[in-house]
Amino acid sequence: MNFTDIIIKKRDGLKLTEDEIAFFVKGTSQGTIPDYQISALLMAICIKGLDDEETAVLTYEMAHSGKILDLSPIKGIKVDKHSTGGVADTTTLILAPLAASLGLPVIKMCGRGLGHTGGTLDKLEAIPGMRVELTAEQAFKQVNQSGIVIMGQTEDLAPADKVLYALRDVTGTVESIPLIAASIMSKKLAAGADAIVLDVKCGSGAFMKTPEDAEKLAKTMLAAGKKAGKKTAAFITDVNQPLGNYIGNSLEVIEAAEILKGNVDNDLKTVALALGSKMLVLGGIAENSQKGLEMLHKNIANGKGLEKFEELIHLQGGNPDVLKDYSLMGRAAESLEVKADKGGYVSEIDTYKIGKASVALGAGRLLKTDKIDYNAGIIMKKRLGDTVEKGEAIAVVFASDKNRCTAAADIIKNAVIAESTPANKKPLIVCEPE
Repeated sequence: MNFTDIIIKKRDGLKLTEDEIAFFVKGTSQGTIPDYQISALLMAICIKGLDDEETAVLTYEMAHSGKILDLSPIKGIKVDKHSTGGVADTTTLILAPLAASLGLPVIKMCGRGLGHTGGTLDKLEAIPGMRVELTAEQAFKQVNQSGIVIMGQTEDLAPADKVLYALRDVTGTVESIPLIAASIMSKKLAAGADAIVLDVKCGSGAFMKTPEDAEKLAKTMLAAGKKAGKKTAAFITDVNQPLGNYIGNSLEVIEAAEILKGNVDNDLKTVALALGSKMLVLGGIAENSQKGLEMLHKNIANGKGLEKFEELIHLQGGNPDVLKDYSLMGRAAESLEVKADKGGYVSEIDTYKIGKASVALGAGRLLKTDKIDYNAGIIMKKRLGDTVEKGEAIAVVFASDKNRCTAAADIIKNAVIAESTPANKKPLIVCEPE
């Protein structure tokens, strides 16, 4: 098969066959197609698109470019959850222990933060001693013992995606909806779950800036999941402000713990429980989402969700006492209050800029090789629609040195806008596409 012909075919807007897509993915994972030709096809796809059938085939072939994790040794229906990325999106640390405490087996493979978004593995590693790199055998043993494991992705999980993602990142083809969908869903299919719940973000902190684009992405992923025979559900959620109030690795562990203790009721909790209730429905634990919500609230009130989080930390080598004494995770050397330059109503919080401020503090990374400062971060003091006085604190920043604090404070001041009249608040959960 001539790969140049495949590039020309897609360049001209024609549909690729299953064999052509399979040839492309095989050549990508085996290194038989040069980067410049792969990049050319990625650009053609970015401009001309793929239909749902092409995207489903691409997803399937990418998933099968490595090993498919066999979760059959784990009893029960395995439900995975994926978020398209956000700032202060700590839902996994809340919903995973809660769902597991209700009998849903949770084997969650997560990634690290890159750019303005945080990563679940980094948050867990803020806990002293916490191990996140486990073998499949270790993970299965732990899930059968306690019902929960949160771990890094295995190296042989959808290897074609690693090549394609690296090239997309440097060729201006990241934003292609079919390529995003195939990247996400190939890893979900390779991870072996029976069902998948998707949290597709829209707004200033997301790849998809509008609800319409987010819905297109969600429906593309839903089609790919259903084509693969997986029960798949999706939510469109708004990230025109950080989801939680605590941003940064140890800080986000603290906010998750406070929610599990029943001390906090905020947007982060709302989204986490909505996703968790859908997981319970797909897993056959709850008959509907309302029943699932009631069960999750009950296991916050009775402390079983928090107990399961402590158990997870203990089993993976961490110190569960951090959930009682947060100082065991350490503290930042420096802090600084960020004060409003003018009063009014908070009308805009640029989530992307808040994420950049977090990276400037050392809580995130621009390159995969960058080291994380687990105690750096931001506590937001204001939400959209809140009133603020001139000179009042809109945030507190934490870092290892004052210069980082000052640089981040400047970014936050430009990200939080106050106006004389209140703005209309957008719904947090925009819709549930089918």
